[in-house]
Amino acid sequence: MKTWISVITGFLITATASAQQENASIRKGNNLYKQNNFQQSAEEYKKAIVQSPDNDVANYNLGNARFRTNQLKEALSSYEATIANTDNKPVKEKAFYNQGVAFSKQQQLQESIEAWKNALKLDPADQEARENLQKALLEKKKQEQQQKDQQKENQDKKEDRKKKQDQQPTQQQSRLTKKQVEQLLKALAQKEKEVQNKMQSKNASPNQQEKDW
Repeated sequence: MKTWISVITGFLITATASAQQENASIRKGNNLYKQNNFQQSAEEYKKAIVQSPDNDVANYNLGNARFRTNQLKEALSSYEATIANTDNKPVKEKAFYNQGVAFSKQQQLQESIEAWKNALKLDPADQEARENLQKALLEKKKQEQQQKDQQKENQDKKEDRKKKQDQQPTQQQSRLTKKQVEQLLKALAQKEKEVQNKMQSKNASPNQQEKDW
């Protein structure tokens, strides 16, 4: 994809009223994330998820940490878990938005388009999602046109090859016929010469009868 794709939102979710151990891991993970220690922050979010697999806070923040360490497939899985387990529209919208970015990084253009569409359904005012969606749609249209042009070029090449193959036997036959004609004329000339030689030989030695003295 092009460099026009925005990076994921830096938005992090803070822990709310939930189990104390989950809160502690999420808070620690957030602090590590802000220090750009994404690998360690991911480990803390995983601890919270062990306690509560459906924790949308831990899943969303884990998705961000995984994205920052280029674990894109894992990040997508975390965002999907967030979307499935939250009724919080801003959180779900950001998860869709980040999902779109992660898809785009993996050259999955159609999937990124769908993710940004879903983000805009939840928040039509998200300007970055709108811009990314518009540019992704233009990129898709460009790719489709390139595919059509390539298909046409391949078809033209195929037709040119077929035309050359159809013409080649005729040209080859034409060359062979010319050669054969020359050989045939030569053979006929030789045959005529032989016949003439025989006739001359016959006329030079006629049969003579003995005279009756």
